[in-house]
Amino acid sequence: MPEAFFTEPTTGYWQDITADIPSRFTAAPPYRYGYPVRMPDDRVLMLPLRQLPSGGNAVASLIANQAAHVVIAALADAMAELARSFSADIVVGLPTLGFAFADRVAERLGHPRFVPLGYSRKFWYDDTLSQAVQSITSPEPGKLLRFDPNMLPLLDRRRIVLVDDAISTGATAVAAVKLLRRIGADVAGIVVAMKQTNRWQAEMATLSAPPPVRAVYGCPLFRRGDDGWWPLVETQPEIP
Repeated sequence: MPEAFFTEPTTGYWQDITADIPSRFTAAPPYRYGYPVRMPDDRVLMLPLRQLPSGGNAVASLIANQAAHVVIAALADAMAELARSFSADIVVGLPTLGFAFADRVAERLGHPRFVPLGYSRKFWYDDTLSQAVQSITSPEPGKLLRFDPNMLPLLDRRRIVLVDDAISTGATAVAAVKLLRRIGADVAGIVVAMKQTNRWQAEMATLSAPPPVRAVYGCPLFRRGDDGWWPLVETQPEIP
């Protein structure tokens, strides 16, 4: 890992949503340490910048299981509004950080529960109900997205909305769509808190009739400059 460049430990981030950008951060590039995103109500969520292993680029990041309840609740409110337009029968959550939002989105939609996908294999699982997945954070081959066969009646011929914390490469979302379609579910759409760049679009385009993807906010890829991190405009995803 290269020496840190205008990044810092992130325990103080994701703990509040503020009316304005905190004074130590800037509203325009070059960005240093944090990147401000606008919520639908125009409040600000500061995200830490994380330097990628190459050293020349960075991404903005949110780790849902480290965030304060007020932040997760506000994001879940916005995600539920986006999900409502899909008129889904049930919410399916992607592992593992997607679970922080899936149950809250389902509750806000008036659903009694959500259905989780997972990576671990219980002894009663059927390997035919799995799909290979490879992501930016877990590049090792052989990782499988799995579905509990006991939950098949919940999804068969049902209209579902997929919920996750973020979409980056698109690998996990595409694997989920393939798996859910194989078991007879209709994937109406995907809702995430963050579109992390637009890299995922190429992967999503490999699907036949790719479902629409909606997000509360989007972040570009950042390139290192002498004075901080500069957003690459061509990588900025469209919102919602």
